[in-house]
Amino acid sequence: MKTYILYFNLLLGMLLSFQETWSQEMINVSGKVLNAENYEPIPYASITVMGADKNLGTSSNQSGEFSLKVPANYKSIKVSYVGFESEEYPIKAGEAQNIRVMLFPANSIEEIVVKAPKRLKYSNKNNPAVELIRQVVAHRDQNRLTGQKLAEFDQYEKISLGLSNLDGKFKNKKVFKNYQFLFQADDSVENSYVLPAYMEEKFSKVYYRKDPNAKKQYILAERKAEFDPKFVDNDGLSKYFNRLYDEVEIYDNNITILTNQFLSPIANAAPTFYRFYITDTIKTVSPMLVELSFFPRNKTDLLFKGKLYVTLDGNYAVQKAQMTINKDANINFVGDLNIELGFEKNAENKFYLNKSSLGIDFALTDKGKGIRGKRVVLINNYQNGLERPDSIYQVPDKYIVKQVEEEPAKEESYWATLRPEPLQRSERMIYENIDSLQHMPSFRTLMDIGALVFSGYKQAGPVEIGPVNTFYSYNPVEGFRLRVGGRTTELLSKRFYMEGYGAYGFEDKKWKYFLSGTYSLNNKSIYKFPQHYVRVSASYDTKIPGQNLEFIQEDNVLLSFKRGENQSYLYNHVYRVDYKAEFSSNFSVTAGLGMWNQNPAGVLSYRLPQMDGGFKQINELKNTEFNVGLRYAPHEEYYQGKLYRTPIFNAYPIFNFNYTAGLKNVFGGENAYHTFTAGAFKRFYLSQLGYADINVEGSYTLGDNLPFPVLNIHRANQTYAYQLQSYNLMNFMEFISDKHASWNVQYYMNGFIFNKIPLIKKLKIREVFSFKGVYGGLRDSNNPSLNNNIYSWQTNGLGEQSSFTFSNKPYMEVSAGVANIFKILRVDVVKRLNYLDHPDAPQWGVRARIKFDF
Repeated sequence: MKTYILYFNLLLGMLLSFQETWSQEMINVSGKVLNAENYEPIPYASITVMGADKNLGTSSNQSGEFSLKVPANYKSIKVSYVGFESEEYPIKAGEAQNIRVMLFPANSIEEIVVKAPKRLKYSNKNNPAVELIRQVVAHRDQNRLTGQKLAEFDQYEKISLGLSNLDGKFKNKKVFKNYQFLFQADDSVENSYVLPAYMEEKFSKVYYRKDPNAKKQYILAERKAEFDPKFVDNDGLSKYFNRLYDEVEIYDNNITILTNQFLSPIANAAPTFYRFYITDTIKTVSPMLVELSFFPRNKTDLLFKGKLYVTLDGNYAVQKAQMTINKDANINFVGDLNIELGFEKNAENKFYLNKSSLGIDFALTDKGKGIRGKRVVLINNYQNGLERPDSIYQVPDKYIVKQVEEEPAKEESYWATLRPEPLQRSERMIYENIDSLQHMPSFRTLMDIGALVFSGYKQAGPVEIGPVNTFYSYNPVEGFRLRVGGRTTELLSKRFYMEGYGAYGFEDKKWKYFLSGTYSLNNKSIYKFPQHYVRVSASYDTKIPGQNLEFIQEDNVLLSFKRGENQSYLYNHVYRVDYKAEFSSNFSVTAGLGMWNQNPAGVLSYRLPQMDGGFKQINELKNTEFNVGLRYAPHEEYYQGKLYRTPIFNAYPIFNFNYTAGLKNVFGGENAYHTFTAGAFKRFYLSQLGYADINVEGSYTLGDNLPFPVLNIHRANQTYAYQLQSYNLMNFMEFISDKHASWNVQYYMNGFIFNKIPLIKKLKIREVFSFKGVYGGLRDSNNPSLNNNIYSWQTNGLGEQSSFTFSNKPYMEVSAGVANIFKILRVDVVKRLNYLDHPDAPQWGVRARIKFDF
């Protein structure tokens, strides 16, 4: 009887307790759980009521949001998540409330390692963490997209950038008086502001097939904040930002970010470059996870530090990854970099990437002011095994689906249906703000000044005047040279463009000129891809035979200073008609017909040997040429300027082929010949050992009794600037051939050696090496030493022979240099290996080059 009475009392007490709990007032508590460092939502965080039964609680959803009812007599809740410090938040009595929960990441593994006893030395041998990462590497192919036979999913991407860490003093400067609407309070830093500047969104359907392999991205909608195309190549800007914030594929050996390659912690060689530690086991989820922390052995190498959460279900898949870089890494202008990857299970019980976040803060000043950028990729509606017709996989890798353009008023509502998560407040304002800026006179003036600084042209309504760096120059033939020129803009016509200049030399007292007219055949600007135009041009100007300039013009003031003798010039009269057509596959065709008359100047002369041993001076050489060029650059991307394209290099080769025919007796042409030239370029990425750019080229000219101006005058450089595609210790017109093969290797080690040397590694300088060579020759009929019916070899001011062909060895030069000096300067010591007996042949030289890179 006593036992029954005891049970009855216990049951009655429990019932009274429950009645008291549920009869009292309930308070609705909701909120969102965020990462305090980057304001990213934390999904599946645990929320419990302090002091209550364990069943009284909830967890945050995929977006970090939560909601629960709490009895009024409880005063606080506790929020926790693996890898973060738990936090307690008070509950206000008698009212519903919304709480923004900020969780701070727990201490890093590096702090743990520092506190470890000194006698404990890290070793890969018998290390369970290393054995675990090797299992992850061994299973990576089955846990990535390429391990699926068929897959398809919706993909949403966004990139946003803005000026960051701006204080109130900066914001309230007089110059920003009319731009206050642009500034947004930075929620992560007190009394700090951000200035959102760029936004881009893209929504796609992606189809993947393993055999035959294909991955096609159907772009269904895209939107970006665009500036006035008169000042900015918006498409090129988009490509550049997408290259900086490239997709993060953790299962690849190397991850490309900021145009550099970082070794993945799941690479084959990861245990050689990383240290791994098992720091936690998470048993509250299924499958059970192991927290694997890693950090670089050398802090200055291009490596990550962070955590991987690996499943213990036999698949060894990554369920989540958090990565950053060490502040000592040899990267320019980067204040912070954070990567977060999340994976979910598909129908086949395999994990797939469902969220990728890459945030980079660029520090432009020592005080921290800079640019904050972020790329987020969200994947939804992931499906496996759906058979699709072959036509789905026969489009370009990135295929833009033409859709009916939305009305501006409906555009935002349309995008709201596509986004898996809403934009942040600062992001929503960018589209509207950029549009408002375009109509502000002060902003257009600022863009006008920027265009002058970067392109060298001053806007003047429908024309641009410039480039300013050619207004003044000097050479020994013309003496002081003044030039003024310009070109039309789209304000005059979107299909027809004109360009020209006039120049005068005070030594030779001659006027020079250039005039061209270009007509677009595809109703697009000639500065936009794909180009399709016809150009007619006429010019009369000086030229140095064999000089190959990169991105600059011959009368640039910086080229006025040259080493050695520099008096071999030509006066060129050139009339041309050119055609160019580019295709979406990055294949292009060029064709042209040109007539040129050359008059030698300076010490350059056209001399025909005579029977009496003397020479007959030829004052003019006329030729008519027809040329066809083919170029194929798969997946090529670049920023399009009006004078040149700035390439965004990738791992694909670039091929080119050119054919030139000399047309004798056509428009006065004096010679008949056929020249074939082929070349290839490829960048080879070598992971932690840097990368190498390799150029190979060959040519062959058919024809007999040809004067040297129509043959191959090899590219020489007598300036003090290091030129990538020229031979920096070869003299102008030193080598001439009618057949040749050449190579050019530029090897950038990215500091791999300097990073290991104490003190020097703090300078963040980088090693660079080069090896260039060319070998060829002349057939007897085109060799002035064996044929008196063609122009004789050139001589210098002292009467010494200064032009040659190759003997039994190639011309070669090597260089070793230091790059990234002051983050922008490269200085090389160059050594010429042979043909040192030629007049004025330098054996050593120092050359410099401005090179901006991350």
